[in-house]
Amino acid sequence: MEQVTVKSLYYLKETIAAPLLESVVYPWEALPKIGSFILELGKSLSDKEYERKGEDIWIAKTAKVAETAFVCGPAIIGKEAEIRHGAFIRGNVIVGESAVVGNSTELKNAILFNKVQVPHYNYVGDSILGYKAHMGAGAIASNVKADKKLVTVTLLEGKIETGLKKFGAMLGDEVEVGCGSVLNPGTVVGRKSNIYPLSLVRGYVPEKSIYKKQGEVVEKEER
Repeated sequence: MEQVTVKSLYYLKETIAAPLLESVVYPWEALPKIGSFILELGKSLSDKEYERKGEDIWIAKTAKVAETAFVCGPAIIGKEAEIRHGAFIRGNVIVGESAVVGNSTELKNAILFNKVQVPHYNYVGDSILGYKAHMGAGAIASNVKADKKLVTVTLLEGKIETGLKKFGAMLGDEVEVGCGSVLNPGTVVGRKSNIYPLSLVRGYVPEKSIYKKQGEVVEKEER
């Protein structure tokens, strides 16, 4: 099960949430702890670099937040991040440095590493997106099963019981998700993998792979 651990998926120097992720083995174990982590971390952020909004929102002074965006705490918006028109940040969210959260994108209980892009009509709930991960227009991370049962992570070796009712997707560093794709609850995508547009994804996608459709996943060619 090593392939779905924090160490296998993420380069922790590219997130302010590194202390939280270092405290767990599997990344989804951090999901219930995001809110309390933000509240503690926020207290230590420099007043010279971050502006505090209300009790539980910290926005870097170099970040750009559109007047029409809505940010609900607890939340931290990193340096040089861009929160565009109509974005909705529902709380328990860390947006990394130079990340982009676009028009009509909704984030909830999520960690975005540095330089993540969710720029057009995305939903990212109960998820962690690694360094430079990108979701194409309309791609979503679905976080609740239709039958409302607890989410499992499915691997070739078997299933991992997460104990979570809400769990979207864990995207490794530099993952590319094509437009209009749906990442079903419990999806884990390894580093540097690509998901074809309009894909319906569930389970584990190995690193450095191309996901064409369910049952058709090929290894990336080195170039």
